[in-house]
Amino acid sequence: MSVETQIFNLDGRVAVVTGAGQGVGKGIAQMLSAHGAAVVVNDYFAERAHAVAQEIKAAGGKAEAIQADVTDYASVGAMFEKANAIFGKVDILVNNAGNAGANPDSGSSRKPFWESDPADWERFISVNLDGVMNCSRHALPGMVDRQHGRLITIISDAGRSGEANGLEVYSAAKAGAAGLTRGIARGVGRYGITANNIAISATNTPAIAAAVANPELIKKALAQYVVRRLGEPSDVAAMVLFLASGASSWITGQTYPVNGGFSFSM
Repeated sequence: MSVETQIFNLDGRVAVVTGAGQGVGKGIAQMLSAHGAAVVVNDYFAERAHAVAQEIKAAGGKAEAIQADVTDYASVGAMFEKANAIFGKVDILVNNAGNAGANPDSGSSRKPFWESDPADWERFISVNLDGVMNCSRHALPGMVDRQHGRLITIISDAGRSGEANGLEVYSAAKAGAAGLTRGIARGVGRYGITANNIAISATNTPAIAAAVANPELIKKALAQYVVRRLGEPSDVAAMVLFLASGASSWITGQTYPVNGGFSFSM
C-alpha cells in the first residue's frame, strides 16, 4: 500500500453521516466505507437509511442504519447512544442533513423574505442550524475523551455569498452552521479534534431532479459556473474523505468550496 493510499485509510474509524439516505449523504457514506470506516447511515426516513446501509454491506463494508430526526435533541441523543453501543465510539461526524428539512416540498412556497413569517424561517433554521448543534453536541464528548475526532459540516455557497428569492433564511442558517463549526474548532483543537466546513453548490441529487429534467433551465444555471457541469455526490464525498483522514490533521476552522467555481467569495 502506497503512502498516498495509507493517508486516506480510515480502518478502525467510525463515522456518523446525517441525511445519508440519498444524494450527497449517500455518496459520503459510501466513500467513507470504501476507505475502511464503519458508517452509521442516518436519515429521517428509516427505509432510505436501511437501503443505503444494505448497499454498503453488500459491497463488503460495515454499516448500520439509524433513524433519527436531527432537529430533535433527544432523537439525536438516542442515535449516538445506539452508535456507541454498536461500534463503541464515533470518530467522525458529517453534518450533512439540510435543505428545508425532511419534507422540503411541504409548507409554504418560497417567497421574498419581506413576505415571510417565522413559520417559514423555522423549516430552514431547525435542520440547517439546530440539527448541526444537536449532532455536534452529542458527538464531541466522546471525541474529547479519546483525544481525536473529525467534525465536518456541509454548508452551501448560500452561506458564503447569500441567496435571495426565498433563500435568505437558508443562507443565514448555513452561515450560522459555518460559524458554529469554526467556533467549535477553536474550542476543541487542543483535544486533537478538527472541525471544518464544505460549501457546496448545485449538485446532481434527487433534490434537483425536476430542474435536471429541464435542459434549458440547466443550461441557464450552468452558465454561472466556471466548470460547466453539475456537481456530483462523489465530488463532495472526496473532500469529506480528505477532511476525515490523516491528510488534514493540521487543518481546522476552514471552509472548502466544492462548487465548480460558482462563487469565489472568501
